Amino acid sequence: MEITWRWFGPGDKVSLHMLRQLGVEGVVTALHRHSPGEVWPEAELRATKERIEAEGLRWSVVESLPVSEQIKYGGPDRDPLLDRYRQSLENLGRCGIRTVCYNFMPVIDWVRTDLERPMPDGSHALFFDYLRFAYFDIKLLAREGAEKDFLPEVVERVEALDRSMSGEEKAQLVDTIVTRTQGFINGPLGGSDAAPLERFRALLAPYKDVSKAQLRENLRYFLEAVMPVCREWDIRLCIHPDDPPTPVFGLPRIVCDAEDIRWLLGAVDDFHNGLTFCAGSLSAGKHNDVEAMARAFAGRTHFVHLRSCELLPGGDFVEAPHTAGRANLVELIRIFEREGRNIPMRVDHGRAILGDERAGYPPGYGFHGRMLALGQVQGMMAAVRDERNRQL
Repeated sequence: MEITWRWFGPGDKVSLHMLRQLGVEGVVTALHRHSPGEVWPEAELRATKERIEAEGLRWSVVESLPVSEQIKYGGPDRDPLLDRYRQSLENLGRCGIRTVCYNFMPVIDWVRTDLERPMPDGSHALFFDYLRFAYFDIKLLAREGAEKDFLPEVVERVEALDRSMSGEEKAQLVDTIVTRTQGFINGPLGGSDAAPLERFRALLAPYKDVSKAQLRENLRYFLEAVMPVCREWDIRLCIHPDDPPTPVFGLPRIVCDAEDIRWLLGAVDDFHNGLTFCAGSLSAGKHNDVEAMARAFAGRTHFVHLRSCELLPGGDFVEAPHTAGRANLVELIRIFEREGRNIPMRVDHGRAILGDERAGYPPGYGFHGRMLALGQVQGMMAAVRDERNRQL
């Protein structure tokens, strides 16, 4: 596997020069200043690639080339937006960039209720509190019919929590779920963050009548439209699983489990239509056997996120240290190393340590926590390679 690191561009506090010293081989980045639906200019792509290569690294993966919402829900501008997406893919191909990660999650990326949960060892972790998530959906977002998506006992606990939640706690929950988690790359959802709940409701509205079956067909339409460009330029397009891999906010979710992934890969049965195997996202679902999924889909996996989640009572989960949690990263490395394709991998959502939580890094992307995680994973990779050498 190729050791990569997510870099957020020239403004990132972690410089390319620092990455080389950590043993990083490839960079995972994107043209973050462009909004979804804009064409990525070839000249800007070449300039970014040259900047990375000047530091002795290579641009291994684009994460992400965002898919516009109208493509996802099948809006009237879908086809013109697909033309622009194809043009961006072609420009990437001309620049020799062959792996592109994307997601098809409606409106939101990953969802957490706490971005800095204090842990017993003094570190801070990303945390999903199921009760507070339900509280946000029912009481703050006030989504029509939200109560029906939760068990009666959960709704009762939400009512009890409402009697004790302070205004500051409510504002913090909105800031966490809507503004900080979703907006740290491409800006706040919908532009200005003056009224995040109103904008969030407006973004959810076009999906009111979009079922899981319809979203699947919209994904198939997207894949059939872009695959010719991917084949021409040998671009490996790899979808990121839903995070968490369960329904949220009444939205359809279509990359949550093994059945979903089998459907996706079969919908357009082409090697260039592949998977970003995010062990953290998949391990957040108790229904997922992460190792079995890795074995089943390794041949169509083009990018790997090595992280792990620990499931807690009541539907809660926490980002685990990279040596713990439900995802056995050593075994996953064994599986993907056997592919022999030098699949790019990166550590993800490291715990905040040694002041990361005060340094202004994006949520889940502190420097010291990821550096520790990378060292742990490099040790696992070395052990797996030693095992293989002994078997030869």
